[in-house]
Amino acid sequence: MLNRYYSHKFAEIFLYVESLIQLLNKGINDYNTATQDYQTAEQQKYLMDLGGKRVRPLLALISCQMFGKDPEAALPAALAVEVFHNFSLVHDDIMDQAPMRRGKETVHQKWNPATAILTGDVMLVNAYELLLQLDNDVLKQSMELFSTTAIQVCDGQMLDMSFEDKAEVSINEYINMITLKTAVLLGCSLKLGAIVAQAPHTFANHLYHFGVKLGISFQLQDDILDVYAEGDAFGKQIGGDILANKKTFLLISAMEKATGEDKKLLDFWLTHPNPEPRDKVKAITELYNKLGIAAQAKNMMENYYNDAMDLLAAVEVNPEAKQPLYKLAQQLLNRNS
Repeated sequence: MLNRYYSHKFAEIFLYVESLIQLLNKGINDYNTATQDYQTAEQQKYLMDLGGKRVRPLLALISCQMFGKDPEAALPAALAVEVFHNFSLVHDDIMDQAPMRRGKETVHQKWNPATAILTGDVMLVNAYELLLQLDNDVLKQSMELFSTTAIQVCDGQMLDMSFEDKAEVSINEYINMITLKTAVLLGCSLKLGAIVAQAPHTFANHLYHFGVKLGISFQLQDDILDVYAEGDAFGKQIGGDILANKKTFLLISAMEKATGEDKKLLDFWLTHPNPEPRDKVKAITELYNKLGIAAQAKNMMENYYNDAMDLLAAVEVNPEAKQPLYKLAQQLLNRNS
């Protein structure tokens, strides 16, 4: 039976690879046990127990298994990716002053910012300690990829923050930012699994770029859901990006397309010092609808998705071994949370 660590909808996708889910869950339990004496143990366990989709670590395990290697060999890499991802979320939530994560209070909200920062710091160190458990013949390459990705993720967050003070951000700048902040970690997860399995270099790179393209598509979908998802399903504040004037694909596209009265209306809400939240979200959403922004975002999302599918098709392994990735990609495209 699938346990509480895995969200219901995504669990359905992986029923036929339940052994991978159980392996991952055991690894998370072992991680919580291994860190139980840390000063940040309570906070780490709280965050890890919030669950989430667990997409990234599962990608590492699936990738490893695709090439005929026992996925348990990739478990340290899978856990390292998940711990690193949660580290980044703790710090991102502080920077964004986000009150909720996965439908629960964020760590800095439940405790305080200083505790959340230290929790994230420890998790980053723990991620590297997990990687050190890999076999020596794949350790150096895995470390290099992981370190490059970690820097890229931080660069992406820096770019995201810098957008707050820029009057204009182009679509290309935005795509570059989400590639670094979000997509490269998906690519890293897949390539780590392939490295552990000692897969051909070409196919490992195909999987990496498949993950990057899928990650961009995933983030564009996230931008759409922030505005259009049902609140209970999404697990985050609906319209949070609108209230924060966050330069998502939707807002950047609206800023490029709005003219005349539409531009005046958009500028009014972007510069209003103390707007009524519901009124602002409603007005901006209606403007998005008028300008066809959601359809534009969906079209861009589908283009990146199709590119990802082409890359996955180019990986020469047993077609059945690729089915989990195809199903995951389909679910990511059609999700509502």
